[in-house]
Amino acid sequence: MELESLGAYLRSRRDRVTPEDVDLRAYGPRRVPGLRREELAQLAGVSHGYYTRLEQDQAGTASQQVLDALARVLRLDDAETVHLHNLARRPAVPRLVRPEPERPHPRVLALLDSLGEGAPAVLLGRRGDVLAWNRAGHALVAEHLDFDAPEDVENRPSVPRMFFLDPLCRDLHRNWEELALVHVAYLRLTAGRHPTDARMAELIGELVMRSPEFAAMWARGEVRDCTVGTMLLRHPTVGELDVDYQVWLQPDSPDHHLEVYTARGESDRDALRLLGAQSAGTGKPTISLASPAPAPLSP
Repeated sequence: MELESLGAYLRSRRDRVTPEDVDLRAYGPRRVPGLRREELAQLAGVSHGYYTRLEQDQAGTASQQVLDALARVLRLDDAETVHLHNLARRPAVPRLVRPEPERPHPRVLALLDSLGEGAPAVLLGRRGDVLAWNRAGHALVAEHLDFDAPEDVENRPSVPRMFFLDPLCRDLHRNWEELALVHVAYLRLTAGRHPTDARMAELIGELVMRSPEFAAMWARGEVRDCTVGTMLLRHPTVGELDVDYQVWLQPDSPDHHLEVYTARGESDRDALRLLGAQSAGTGKPTISLASPAPAPLSP
């Protein structure tokens, strides 16, 4: 699947801005749901012809000033503006490259191990692959999968695939649709950062083909960063519990992020303690991971 272009993103964002949103008086019937090209061009201070070429991906490189002006008129938030700039830097015809499997940095693995079983945590790669998890994290989000699954670097658990193609994962989340929208919007943001990633293109293409719900959410064109949120769970072992997740970015591996889950209430804390105690009683290693990158622990 070909990843999104600047022109496609501009068209989708233009469609959602009405004349009333930008204090334009509308005259007569309109054939477009949002702004016309000439209206957007005028508001952004560029020529109609130049903006048309931008939407057709024929204008070459757009300047930062032009992109910022378009973002202002299109009422983009910070994440959407970053995505706009990322797409503008995308090669006109990007040559997809299959990157090597991602490897977690030893510092991150040390941090994950230090959290212990009282703090469920999962380390995710750029495409949402599980690079590592502690036993409590595995028990919380995917206890039906093999704990050692992240060790198979070519077939690791994929959170986007789990969300849209695994019915047990879907049943786990009482607020599935809310979280699914976040995953799709974040995947779009990441795809903009890595326009030549063949694995990313294959993942998006697979989900579009196999999940009508993913295809519909992807077509909305939403972009969102993923930093904090709430998961409302219907857990097969401990019943209903609510947890907050926090995403910790990794300076040594900026494409990787560590999700740490914390209980929202006392009953939720009891449920997490039970999961932690059960997972700690296995007598097996505390984390499962892909082979770490050969990086030193000291600078």
